[in-house]
Amino acid sequence: MAKKKPQRGKPKDTGRRTKKKVSVLTTEKIDYVDYKDVNLIKKFISDRAKVRARRVTGNDTQQQAEIARAIKNAREMALIPYATRVTTQRGGRGDRGRRDFDGGGRSDSRRGPETEADTSAGSDASVEAAAPAPPAEPPAPVETASEEV
Repeated sequence: MAKKKPQRGKPKDTGRRTKKKVSVLTTEKIDYVDYKDVNLIKKFISDRAKVRARRVTGNDTQQQAEIARAIKNAREMALIPYATRVTTQRGGRGDRGRRDFDGGGRSDSRRGPETEADTSAGSDASVEAAAPAPPAEPPAPVETASEEV
């Protein structure tokens, strides 16, 4: 007896219909997208300054082309950035895939010699070592003893 192949992709009829997104341009009745209208353009840009997809914004093809052209012009005129710096740390493994533990991988000898500051008192020592030294005070004026005769 032949086995049935498992179906890939979406089932044909789930009974649920997703509501189509309505574009901001159609709700606000905007005919022309101006590259100088930064507040409008920022609605179509992600937090990393990427152009949002049509399925996310609800634009049709013509609207998406206008938005993309306006974003490119605004970037060229330095009204919006090409990319923004994100300063969040990623989650996951703290050792970033290194195997410094006993059991294989890289050995500790490849990292280089450790200093006393590395092995002493944890993170406070590394913070103090990285802190800049305070500025040196100017030397005090030296008074010479002058004898009056």
